[in-house]
Amino acid sequence: MKRPLIILLLTLSSFTLFSQAEITETEIKDHIEFLTSEKNAGRYPGGKANKRVVKYLIEAFKEIGLEAFNQDYKQVFEVALRVEKGVKKQPIVKTWNVVGFIKGNDPDLQHEYIVLGAHYDHLGLGGPSSKSEKKNTIHYGADDNASGTAALLEIAEKLINNKEQLKRSVLFIAFGAEEQGLLGSKYFVEHPLVPLSQIKLMINMDMVGRLNTEKQVYMGGAGTFPDGVRFMKELGEYLGLQPIVHSGSVAGSDHVSFYKKGISVLGMHTGGHDQYHTPEDTLDLINLPGEKEVCEYIFQTILAKASSDEAIFFINQD
Repeated sequence: MKRPLIILLLTLSSFTLFSQAEITETEIKDHIEFLTSEKNAGRYPGGKANKRVVKYLIEAFKEIGLEAFNQDYKQVFEVALRVEKGVKKQPIVKTWNVVGFIKGNDPDLQHEYIVLGAHYDHLGLGGPSSKSEKKNTIHYGADDNASGTAALLEIAEKLINNKEQLKRSVLFIAFGAEEQGLLGSKYFVEHPLVPLSQIKLMINMDMVGRLNTEKQVYMGGAGTFPDGVRFMKELGEYLGLQPIVHSGSVAGSDHVSFYKKGISVLGMHTGGHDQYHTPEDTLDLINLPGEKEVCEYIFQTILAKASSDEAIFFINQD
Protein backbone atom coordinates (compact mmCIF):
# COMPACT_ATOMS: atom_id res chain seq x y z
CA MET A 1 0.00 0.00 0.00
CA LYS A 2 1.29 3.48 -0.87
CA ARG A 3 2.15 5.79 1.99
CA PRO A 4 -0.01 8.91 2.15
CA LEU A 5 1.69 11.85 0.47
CA ILE A 6 1.81 13.89 3.68
CA ILE A 7 3.91 11.18 5.39
CA LEU A 8 6.28 11.15 2.43
CA LEU A 9 6.61 14.93 2.56
CA LEU A 10 7.31 14.99 6.28
CA THR A 11 9.97 12.32 5.77
CA LEU A 12 11.60 14.29 2.97
CA SER A 13 11.51 17.44 5.08
CA SER A 14 13.47 15.69 7.81
CA PHE A 15 16.18 14.88 5.25
CA THR A 16 16.53 18.50 4.17
CA LEU A 17 16.72 20.03 7.63
CA PHE A 18 20.34 18.91 7.89
CA SER A 19 21.41 19.95 4.39
CA GLN A 20 24.62 21.96 4.30
CA ALA A 21 23.52 23.90 1.22
CA GLU A 22 20.17 25.63 1.01
CA ILE A 23 18.58 27.43 -1.92
CA THR A 24 19.07 31.16 -1.30
CA GLU A 25 17.74 34.35 -2.83
CA THR A 26 21.27 35.75 -2.81
CA GLU A 27 22.68 32.96 -4.99
CA ILE A 28 19.69 33.05 -7.34
CA LYS A 29 20.26 36.80 -7.77
CA ASP A 30 24.01 36.38 -8.27
CA HIS A 31 23.52 33.80 -11.03
CA ILE A 32 20.90 35.91 -12.82
CA GLU A 33 23.06 39.02 -12.45
CA PHE A 34 25.95 37.30 -14.22
CA LEU A 35 23.79 35.77 -16.95
CA THR A 36 22.08 39.09 -17.71
CA SER A 37 25.23 41.22 -17.56
CA GLU A 38 26.04 43.62 -20.37
CA LYS A 39 29.15 41.64 -21.31
CA ASN A 40 27.01 38.56 -21.99
CA ALA A 41 24.90 40.60 -24.39
CA GLY A 42 21.74 38.51 -24.31
CA ARG A 43 23.50 35.09 -24.38
CA TYR A 44 23.29 34.55 -28.13
CA PRO A 45 24.64 31.24 -29.50
CA GLY A 46 28.21 31.36 -30.81
CA GLY A 47 30.89 33.90 -29.97
CA LYS A 48 32.68 35.06 -26.83
CA ALA A 49 29.58 35.67 -24.71
CA ASN A 50 28.36 32.13 -25.31
CA LYS A 51 31.76 30.72 -24.35
CA ARG A 52 31.84 32.90 -21.21
CA VAL A 53 28.44 31.62 -20.06
CA VAL A 54 29.38 27.99 -20.75
CA LYS A 55 32.60 28.44 -18.77
CA TYR A 56 30.59 29.89 -15.86
CA LEU A 57 28.19 26.94 -15.91
CA ILE A 58 31.00 24.38 -16.03
CA GLU A 59 32.77 26.03 -13.09
CA ALA A 60 29.49 26.01 -11.16
CA PHE A 61 28.89 22.32 -11.96
CA LYS A 62 32.40 21.50 -10.74
CA GLU A 63 32.03 23.56 -7.57
CA ILE A 64 28.69 21.90 -6.80
CA GLY A 65 30.30 18.48 -7.27
CA LEU A 66 28.36 17.17 -10.25
CA GLU A 67 30.04 14.38 -12.19
CA ALA A 68 30.80 14.69 -15.90
CA PHE A 69 30.45 12.11 -18.65
CA ASN A 70 33.86 11.11 -19.99
CA GLN A 71 35.40 13.97 -17.95
CA ASP A 72 33.70 16.57 -20.13
CA TYR A 73 30.70 18.68 -19.15
CA LYS A 74 30.30 20.07 -22.69
CA GLN A 75 28.22 18.54 -25.47
CA VAL A 76 29.06 20.47 -28.63
CA PHE A 77 26.69 20.95 -31.57
CA GLU A 78 26.27 23.35 -34.49
CA VAL A 79 23.46 25.84 -35.09
CA ALA A 80 22.02 27.55 -38.15
CA LEU A 81 20.88 30.84 -36.62
CA ARG A 82 17.47 32.29 -37.37
CA VAL A 83 17.37 35.51 -39.39
CA GLU A 84 14.75 38.10 -40.31
CA LYS A 85 12.87 37.61 -43.58
CA GLY A 86 14.96 38.81 -46.47
CA VAL A 87 18.19 38.87 -44.44
CA LYS A 88 21.12 36.81 -45.68
CA LYS A 89 21.65 33.61 -43.73
CA GLN A 90 24.40 33.74 -41.11
CA PRO A 91 27.25 31.24 -40.90
CA ILE A 92 26.67 28.10 -38.86
CA VAL A 93 28.03 28.55 -35.32
CA LYS A 94 29.18 26.19 -32.59
CA THR A 95 27.45 26.08 -29.22
CA TRP A 96 27.05 23.68 -26.30
CA ASN A 97 24.82 21.88 -23.86
CA VAL A 98 26.37 21.69 -20.38
CA VAL A 99 25.70 18.32 -18.71
CA GLY A 100 26.46 16.85 -15.27
CA PHE A 101 24.93 14.24 -13.00
CA ILE A 102 24.57 12.83 -9.49
CA LYS A 103 24.81 9.05 -9.35
CA GLY A 104 22.05 7.26 -7.43
CA ASN A 105 22.81 4.79 -4.65
CA ASP A 106 20.55 1.85 -5.47
CA PRO A 107 22.44 -0.86 -7.43
CA ASP A 108 19.55 -1.23 -9.88
CA LEU A 109 17.74 2.12 -9.85
CA GLN A 110 20.98 4.11 -10.29
CA HIS A 111 20.72 3.19 -13.97
CA GLU A 112 17.47 5.15 -14.19
CA TYR A 113 17.67 8.93 -14.60
CA ILE A 114 15.56 11.94 -13.77
CA VAL A 115 16.59 14.90 -15.93
CA LEU A 116 16.39 18.51 -14.75
CA GLY A 117 16.85 20.99 -17.59
CA ALA A 118 16.80 24.70 -18.41
CA HIS A 119 18.03 26.64 -21.44
CA TYR A 120 20.68 29.27 -20.79
CA ASP A 121 20.61 31.09 -24.16
CA HIS A 122 18.49 34.09 -25.14
CA LEU A 123 17.99 36.45 -28.10
CA GLY A 124 21.18 38.50 -28.03
CA LEU A 125 20.30 41.86 -29.60
CA GLY A 126 16.81 40.78 -30.65
CA GLY A 127 16.36 39.24 -34.07
CA PRO A 128 13.29 37.57 -35.57
CA SER A 129 11.94 36.27 -32.25
CA SER A 130 11.91 39.67 -30.55
CA LYS A 131 8.56 41.22 -29.58
CA SER A 132 10.10 44.69 -29.35
CA GLU A 133 10.43 47.50 -31.87
CA LYS A 134 13.86 48.32 -30.41
CA LYS A 135 16.49 47.04 -32.82
CA ASN A 136 20.05 46.05 -31.92
CA THR A 137 19.27 46.28 -28.20
CA ILE A 138 20.32 43.72 -25.61
CA HIS A 139 17.49 41.37 -24.70
CA TYR A 140 18.58 40.47 -21.17
CA GLY A 141 16.32 37.47 -20.67
CA ALA A 142 16.25 37.58 -16.88
CA ASP A 143 13.11 35.46 -16.65
CA ASP A 144 13.66 33.83 -20.05
CA ASN A 145 15.68 31.96 -19.05
CA ALA A 146 18.33 33.17 -16.62
CA SER A 147 15.74 32.34 -13.95
CA GLY A 148 15.61 28.68 -15.00
CA THR A 149 19.38 28.44 -15.30
CA ALA A 150 19.83 29.88 -11.80
CA ALA A 151 17.23 27.43 -10.51
CA LEU A 152 19.10 24.55 -12.15
CA LEU A 153 22.28 25.43 -10.25
CA GLU A 154 20.55 26.01 -6.92
CA ILE A 155 18.54 22.78 -7.06
CA ALA A 156 21.63 20.80 -8.09
CA GLU A 157 23.53 22.21 -5.12
CA LYS A 158 20.80 21.22 -2.68
CA LEU A 159 20.35 17.76 -4.22
CA ILE A 160 24.05 16.97 -3.96
CA ASN A 161 23.83 17.72 -0.26
CA ASN A 162 21.04 15.15 -0.03
CA LYS A 163 22.55 12.63 -2.44
CA GLU A 164 22.57 9.84 0.13
CA GLN A 165 18.77 9.72 -0.26
CA LEU A 166 18.84 9.26 -4.05
CA LYS A 167 18.15 5.80 -5.43
CA ARG A 168 17.86 7.00 -9.03
CA SER A 169 20.48 9.18 -10.70
CA VAL A 170 19.77 12.82 -11.55
CA LEU A 171 21.01 14.39 -14.77
CA PHE A 172 21.35 18.19 -15.09
CA ILE A 173 21.35 19.84 -18.52
CA ALA A 174 21.78 23.53 -19.34
CA PHE A 175 20.59 23.60 -22.95
CA GLY A 176 22.00 25.83 -25.65
CA ALA A 177 20.06 27.30 -28.60
CA GLU A 178 16.53 26.76 -27.29
CA GLU A 179 15.47 30.09 -28.76
CA GLN A 180 16.70 28.90 -32.18
CA GLY A 181 14.13 26.08 -32.19
CA LEU A 182 14.80 23.78 -29.18
CA LEU A 183 18.07 22.82 -30.87
CA GLY A 184 20.05 21.90 -27.74
CA SER A 185 17.43 19.47 -26.46
CA LYS A 186 16.84 18.07 -29.94
CA TYR A 187 20.55 17.40 -30.24
CA PHE A 188 20.69 15.75 -26.83
CA VAL A 189 17.86 13.29 -27.51
CA GLU A 190 19.43 12.39 -30.85
CA HIS A 191 22.87 12.00 -29.23
CA PRO A 192 22.02 10.97 -25.65
CA LEU A 193 24.77 10.48 -23.11
CA VAL A 194 22.71 7.70 -21.49
CA PRO A 195 20.22 5.40 -23.26
CA LEU A 196 16.88 7.18 -23.62
CA SER A 197 15.15 4.11 -22.20
CA GLN A 198 16.89 4.86 -18.89
CA ILE A 199 15.50 8.43 -18.67
CA LYS A 200 12.27 8.09 -16.70
CA LEU A 201 11.27 11.73 -16.21
CA MET A 202 12.41 15.07 -17.61
CA ILE A 203 11.57 18.27 -15.69
CA ASN A 204 12.13 21.51 -17.60
CA MET A 205 12.25 25.02 -16.16
CA ASP A 206 11.62 27.91 -18.54
CA MET A 207 10.65 31.26 -17.00
CA VAL A 208 10.31 30.45 -13.29
CA GLY A 209 11.22 33.89 -11.90
CA ARG A 210 7.94 35.80 -11.84
CA LEU A 211 5.77 34.01 -9.27
CA ASN A 212 2.60 36.09 -8.90
CA THR A 213 0.80 37.14 -5.72
CA GLU A 214 -1.51 34.12 -5.99
CA LYS A 215 1.62 31.91 -6.00
CA GLN A 216 0.53 30.10 -9.16
CA VAL A 217 3.03 27.65 -10.63
CA TYR A 218 2.05 26.34 -14.05
CA MET A 219 3.02 22.99 -15.50
CA GLY A 220 2.20 20.75 -18.42
CA GLY A 221 2.76 17.03 -18.76
CA ALA A 222 1.84 15.89 -15.24
CA GLY A 223 -0.30 13.16 -16.75
CA THR A 224 2.66 11.64 -18.61
CA PHE A 225 3.79 9.69 -15.52
CA PRO A 226 1.81 7.68 -12.96
CA ASP A 227 -0.19 9.70 -10.42
CA GLY A 228 1.59 12.85 -11.58
CA VAL A 229 -1.38 15.22 -11.48
CA ARG A 230 -2.37 14.34 -7.91
CA PHE A 231 1.22 14.30 -6.70
CA MET A 232 2.12 17.72 -8.12
CA LYS A 233 -1.11 19.31 -6.82
CA GLU A 234 -0.72 17.96 -3.30
CA LEU A 235 2.99 18.71 -3.06
CA GLY A 236 2.51 22.27 -4.31
CA GLU A 237 -0.33 22.94 -1.90
CA TYR A 238 1.69 21.44 0.97
CA LEU A 239 4.45 23.95 0.19
CA GLY A 240 2.01 26.88 0.19
CA LEU A 241 1.81 27.27 -3.59
CA GLN A 242 -1.12 27.19 -5.98
CA PRO A 243 -0.15 24.67 -8.66
CA ILE A 244 -1.95 24.92 -12.02
CA VAL A 245 -1.46 21.35 -13.17
CA HIS A 246 -2.21 20.15 -16.70
CA SER A 247 -2.24 16.48 -17.53
CA GLY A 248 -1.17 17.21 -21.12
CA SER A 249 -0.41 20.66 -22.61
CA VAL A 250 3.11 19.54 -23.51
CA ALA A 251 4.39 22.37 -25.67
CA GLY A 252 6.72 25.31 -25.89
CA SER A 253 10.17 24.42 -24.57
CA ASP A 254 12.91 21.79 -24.30
CA HIS A 255 10.78 19.14 -22.59
CA VAL A 256 8.95 18.73 -25.92
CA SER A 257 12.03 17.06 -27.41
CA PHE A 258 11.93 14.41 -24.67
CA TYR A 259 8.16 13.90 -24.87
CA LYS A 260 8.47 13.17 -28.59
CA LYS A 261 10.85 10.33 -27.66
CA GLY A 262 8.30 8.75 -25.32
CA ILE A 263 9.72 10.15 -22.06
CA SER A 264 7.57 11.48 -19.21
CA VAL A 265 7.91 15.23 -18.77
CA LEU A 266 6.99 18.24 -16.66
CA GLY A 267 7.28 21.72 -18.16
CA MET A 268 7.41 24.25 -15.28
CA HIS A 269 6.91 28.03 -15.45
CA THR A 270 5.39 30.95 -13.55
CA GLY A 271 3.42 32.47 -16.42
CA GLY A 272 3.83 34.92 -19.26
CA HIS A 273 4.26 38.70 -19.06
CA ASP A 274 4.58 41.82 -21.21
CA GLN A 275 8.38 41.80 -21.01
CA TYR A 276 8.68 38.41 -22.76
CA HIS A 277 11.24 38.61 -25.60
CA THR A 278 11.86 42.31 -25.07
CA PRO A 279 14.83 44.27 -23.63
CA GLU A 280 12.69 44.95 -20.54
CA ASP A 281 12.95 41.37 -19.19
CA THR A 282 15.42 42.41 -16.50
CA LEU A 283 16.64 41.31 -13.07
CA ASP A 284 14.74 43.99 -11.14
CA LEU A 285 11.45 42.33 -12.12
CA ILE A 286 12.43 38.89 -10.82
CA ASN A 287 10.54 37.79 -7.70
CA LEU A 288 13.51 36.35 -5.81
CA PRO A 289 11.57 35.01 -2.79
CA GLY A 290 9.06 33.53 -5.22
CA GLU A 291 11.74 31.84 -7.31
CA LYS A 292 13.20 30.33 -4.16
CA GLU A 293 9.77 28.81 -3.42
CA VAL A 294 9.54 27.40 -6.95
CA CYS A 295 13.04 25.91 -6.62
CA GLU A 296 12.02 24.23 -3.37
CA TYR A 297 8.93 22.78 -5.09
CA ILE A 298 11.02 21.29 -7.89
CA PHE A 299 13.70 20.10 -5.47
CA GLN A 300 11.10 18.25 -3.40
CA THR A 301 9.61 16.74 -6.57
CA ILE A 302 12.96 15.33 -7.67
CA LEU A 303 13.89 14.15 -4.18
CA ALA A 304 10.59 12.29 -3.86
CA LYS A 305 10.82 10.62 -7.28
CA ALA A 306 14.55 9.85 -7.13
CA SER A 307 14.36 8.39 -3.62
CA SER A 308 11.36 6.18 -4.39
CA ASP A 309 11.37 2.72 -5.94
CA GLU A 310 7.90 3.21 -7.45
CA ALA A 311 7.93 2.67 -11.21
CA ILE A 312 7.95 5.73 -13.48
CA PHE A 313 6.72 5.04 -16.99
CA PHE A 314 5.48 7.06 -19.97
CA ILE A 315 1.78 7.80 -20.45
CA ASN A 316 0.96 9.31 -23.85
CA GLN A 317 -1.19 12.47 -23.72
CA ASP A 318 -1.67 13.00 -27.49
